[in-house]
Amino acid sequence: MKVSTSLRLSALAATSSLALTGCISSGSAGGDGGDGEDAPIKIGISLPLTGDFSEPGKGVQRGYEAWADHVNENGGLLGRQVELTILDDQSNADRVAADYEKLINQDGVDLVFGPFSTRLVVPAAQVAQDYGFLFVEPAGAAEEVFTQGFDNLFYAAPAVADDHYDHLADAIEALPEDERPKTAAYAAMDDPFAMGTAYGLKTRLEEMGVKTVVDEVYPPNTTDFGSIAAKIADSDADVVVGGTQYQDAVNLIVALRQLDYQPEMAAFSTAPTNPEFPEAIGTETEGILSPTGYTPEAPYESNQEFVDYYTETHGTPPAEDEANAWTTGQVVAAAVEAVGCADPDAECQQQLIDWLRENEVETVVGPLTWDEAGRPQGAHLIQQYVDGKIRIVLPEDAAEADLILDKPEW
Repeated sequence: MKVSTSLRLSALAATSSLALTGCISSGSAGGDGGDGEDAPIKIGISLPLTGDFSEPGKGVQRGYEAWADHVNENGGLLGRQVELTILDDQSNADRVAADYEKLINQDGVDLVFGPFSTRLVVPAAQVAQDYGFLFVEPAGAAEEVFTQGFDNLFYAAPAVADDHYDHLADAIEALPEDERPKTAAYAAMDDPFAMGTAYGLKTRLEEMGVKTVVDEVYPPNTTDFGSIAAKIADSDADVVVGGTQYQDAVNLIVALRQLDYQPEMAAFSTAPTNPEFPEAIGTETEGILSPTGYTPEAPYESNQEFVDYYTETHGTPPAEDEANAWTTGQVVAAAVEAVGCADPDAECQQQLIDWLRENEVETVVGPLTWDEAGRPQGAHLIQQYVDGKIRIVLPEDAAEADLILDKPEW
């Protein structure tokens, strides 16, 4: 049941420090679908469909829309259809906050799902918390997400950014000391997630005695990687680590190849798991490593259904961004079905939050539980291009191929 404007204002006043009086439009509680048990459950989302994060943002959009279609074809939530309202935040932190304000105040959504990128998750989560909304998000993994004091946030993936490369670090540490790399070069986008992945591995490697010879941070809108690539090539580092999203990784790799730099190991976050990555950089993908929270071959109970449904709809299997979006839907749906409500009022939203704090949810990325700050309690897989295909290589008990320790030339 949807609450009236006056009841929502009362609930929000109790859960927010903002001056909310007059913010919610008179039509927000009823929405276009009207009140009643048969009205659709309206879910509000803002995504970076243009700008720096548009490539993964569109992947998340595909995952959300596939999840909604699948739910609706199978009876909905609580017997009600779900209806997504997706806005484009243009990869802008100010815009994303305004979008969630609009979704809650003007569009009258019942639930919200999170955006892509730590830069956008933090301001979006703040708006959701101010209004007392549950906030499950697919792509805000940097540590700063979990140190803001949010008590409504849950990250719908196996591990936080700093831990993404843990299995790779463990494998390197297990090597005889004389077989470990001696030097490493790091280039990271000035983005909390990207830097978190690169520097999580940097910390582990430095603890093993691997010397850092290049450490570069670049703005998100960087397109010319000539100078950074030159520093890395001149260092002749054994390992190159990119804290990357998508296009920046492609541009950096192209620049490194043009300088004929040949590392023994190359690892880049996010980009190599994108289906378009091989086409973007050419055929020389062999040996490139990347952490991932998802594989279509994962044995989890709901994953095959997800893969079959998505592949039938789109013609290709889902990638990590699509999977994390679908997982977000699974997490919220589990709470909704367990609690028996999907309303914007403070009581329902708090019940959803409390249920997730105390329960495990089965998802396409495995069973998920969270600590008090919303950190998932798991680990990422390590994928690598082997014989032209990206395959799981770590941990060994999940491996589809053997880890290539000496990267072929690109």
